[in-house]
This record gives sequence, structure tokens and C-alpha cells, in this order.
Amino acid sequence: MTALSRESALPATGSGVERAESARSSPSARRPRDERMKTSHLLFVLPALLFFAVFALLPLVGVVALSFTTWNGIGAIQFTGLTSWIEALGRSSTWNGLGLVLLMIVATWLLQTPMSILLGAFLAGPQRYRNVLAILYFLPLLLSSAAIAITFKSLLDPNFGLANGLDMPFLKQNWLGDPVLVWVVLLFIIAWQFIPFHTLIYQGAVRQIPRSMYEAAEIDGAGRVRQFFSITLPQLKYTLITSSTLMVVGALTYFDIIFVLTQGGPGAATRILPLDMYLTGFRGNEMGVASALAVMLVVLGLGLALGVQRLGGKDSAASQMEGA
Repeated sequence: MTALSRESALPATGSGVERAESARSSPSARRPRDERMKTSHLLFVLPALLFFAVFALLPLVGVVALSFTTWNGIGAIQFTGLTSWIEALGRSSTWNGLGLVLLMIVATWLLQTPMSILLGAFLAGPQRYRNVLAILYFLPLLLSSAAIAITFKSLLDPNFGLANGLDMPFLKQNWLGDPVLVWVVLLFIIAWQFIPFHTLIYQGAVRQIPRSMYEAAEIDGAGRVRQFFSITLPQLKYTLITSSTLMVVGALTYFDIIFVLTQGGPGAATRILPLDMYLTGFRGNEMGVASALAVMLVVLGLGLALGVQRLGGKDSAASQMEGA
């Protein structure tokens, strides 16, 4: 009877173990563990959120508040409602700066994107000399924008610059005094400095494309050009969206180069909206109007960034490997 009782007790013991495991795997048992994981994740994210709130959200709230005031930067701040907004929207310099900054966005994108993609695809090759070229191409990005502007301003001086030193009449142009030539100079400098950054992005993206896709295309008889347009470009869709977003938003920050190089001249030919905001606030002592222009820049940047993301579709944040 004792042996039988032991044998009859074994299933009960097994069922108890199963009940304990099912109890541990039940939703009520998993809930505390999930809560602890959420708490630990929040602790990791909290420093970044605090940093963002202090250095991004609070200044933005302050600028929005100042846009409804009249202040010369020294005296007392006076709340005047929409006066600064009406003044900002009624100025011809505001709309001129907005048009110029939109021109800057389109021109820099059209100039930088094809060059960045081609250089990125070229530098993604396995040859060692391409790695050396990648390092050389990346050097302009390490230089200060203000230092670059000062250097080019000296080199393009028609009397004491590179043209006079090399005795080349072609370079003796009024590069910074002609409304058309000054834009050629600006676009060249911006492309020379920032194409390496986007080239690096495309280089990494091209290296992530599976080699098997190119091997299959070679078996089918596709050449290098056909492989580029049929495989490389489609696989760079999400990288193109990311790079375009950075270009669009970055075009709203080209203040230092233009300020050092032309200070908005000749006339108002290069007085883009960020520069107009600075000159209005710190030279015109109209902080309320300048704050309104700053809010316009923030809204413009957010709108353009969201627009570029929407152009990429709902899966714009997905990995490019999903298209393989």
C-alpha cells in the first residue's frame, strides 16, 4: 500500500510543478517584471529627455513668448501681442529671406545628392586606395565653417587673392560683389564642405547591400551601370530620405558661412532668413521681431522635415535590408 501510495502521489507532484510554472508564466506574474523593465528603460532615457528639455524645449518656449513682446535687448520687456508678428510678416526682407532660404534648400539638395551618392558608391569598394580617398574627402568636414569662409574670402579677393598670385585673369572676378557669382561661390563652398558627410552615409549604406544581389545581376548579364540603377539606387531609398532630411534642415543653419563671407550682400542677395533674424535682433535691436522670425524658421524646418519623411512612405524608418 505504501508503494502504491507513492506511485499515486507522483502525478500530483508533477501537476504541482506544472501549476507553479503556469503561475510564473501567467500575466499576473509577468506584470511586475514588465513594470521593472519599463522603469529601467525610463531611467536610461531620462538623462536624454532632461537634456532635451533644458537645452531645446525651454529655449523654444522662451522664443515663442518673446515673439509676442517688444524688446530692444536691454530695457524692460513689454507684452504687445501680435505687434512683432505683424511687423515681421509685413517686411519685404522677411519674404526675401524666405525665398532665398528655399532657393538654398533646393540648390544644395540638387548639387549635393547626386555627388554624394556617386562618391559613396565608389568609396564602398573593397580596394584599399578607396579607403584612403574616403579619409581625404572627409577632411573638409573637420574644418570650421567660419575658418573656411575667411579662407575663401581671401582667396577670391580680386586684388590680393589667388588670381593675383597666379596671374590668372579668369579668377579676377567680382565673386562676392555680383548677385549671381556670389551664389555660385556659396553653393560651391557648402558642397565642398558637406558632401563628404553625406558621402560617408551613402558609403555605409552601399556596403550593407547584399553582395548576392550583384552576383545574380552579373549572371543575368547586367553591367555596372544597370546594377547601379536597378540595385544600388532602389536599396538606398531610406538612406536617401535620411540624407535629404539632414540637407533640408541643415540649409536653414548656413548662417556662419554667409555672415563671414558676404554679411548678406551684395545688397540683400544672400540675406537668407536665418541671417535676417540675426541682423534684426542683434543689429536692429528688435528682439520681438527676431523671435517671430526664429519661430517661423522652427515651423519651416519641422514642416520640411515631416514632408520629406512623408515622401518616403509609411516605412521610411525601416531598414533598407527589407527590400533585399
